[in-house]
Amino acid sequence: MTAGVVKHWLDSGKLELPLPGSGATAQRWQRLGELAHEDLVAARIAMAHADAVAILDELGGKPVQHAQLWAVWDGADAGDSVTAATTHDGAVTLSGTKQWCPGASFCTHALVAGTHPDGTRGLFAVSLWDTTVRALPSEWANPGMAGSDTRAVRFTNTSAVPVGDPDGYRSRPGFWHRAIGAAACWFGGARAVAEPLYELSASGAADEHALVHLGAVDAALAGAGAVLGASAGQIDADPFDRAGQAELLARRVRAVVADAVDETIDRVGRALGPVQLCRNEIHARRVADLSIYVRQIHPERELAALGALVAPAAPAAPAATTLRFPTRRRVSRPRPA
Repeated sequence: MTAGVVKHWLDSGKLELPLPGSGATAQRWQRLGELAHEDLVAARIAMAHADAVAILDELGGKPVQHAQLWAVWDGADAGDSVTAATTHDGAVTLSGTKQWCPGASFCTHALVAGTHPDGTRGLFAVSLWDTTVRALPSEWANPGMAGSDTRAVRFTNTSAVPVGDPDGYRSRPGFWHRAIGAAACWFGGARAVAEPLYELSASGAADEHALVHLGAVDAALAGAGAVLGASAGQIDADPFDRAGQAELLARRVRAVVADAVDETIDRVGRALGPVQLCRNEIHARRVADLSIYVRQIHPERELAALGALVAPAAPAAPAATTLRFPTRRRVSRPRPA
């Protein structure tokens, strides 16, 4: 099902998103959020494809071709063993096993992180149609995000094309821009989870306790949306991160959005009780998918990393001017007589 949804989006042009830092980053975040609101699992795959397009553009790789669906398998998880080798004629091959590979059975190409013989990390473009690429049996036990077909993939002397310089992939500003793109998907997924609570209120059937939860959810989502919008403005104002703020910005945004996601899942569940989770298949699937997706981060580790970035600075809260919120056009209204 997920593969069919993503292919439909690909064929219809829905995955042709503005590049980060192109002046339309807010539109990129919005469209990722809309896809995630529609189908969070498919959006997870779609986001990776859009990221691959941006990465290849930024690092000078060969552009994505029509009908290709790309994955980005760049983690450094326990059990990873992908290494690069150069043959006598200068060709590069990959060998080893990569853990946590979404879209393992239906993506056509991937950007794969591996290790050079000197220990440096590299990024490599690989065709997944190559017979030397094998998706291993799935070990996924949770219904959440099961449709993403995330599993280990084994490479055996697989032809690969280096993309960018060694260690250049993670040092580029776009690495942190991509991290905010994931948060935009979380946000879209949270809005979908919150829908039944908004619908209950609109029907007039919400009691005062449900309204308390709705107010808290609405405030959390409004804050997350504002921070995402502000981040887009900052990226467009400094796409090459000359100010050196890309990581700090990404970690702040991810922390705010992840908190809003947790608040939404918790309060919607408390407000609606078990009925929606037990009898509403769509809602139950959305909650399961979002619960797994947002756990791709380890909150305490991310907050510790954020604290380490903030610690060397002066002991003061972020100034309001550090966030560039999108402004709305003022509408003139006649004064009352």
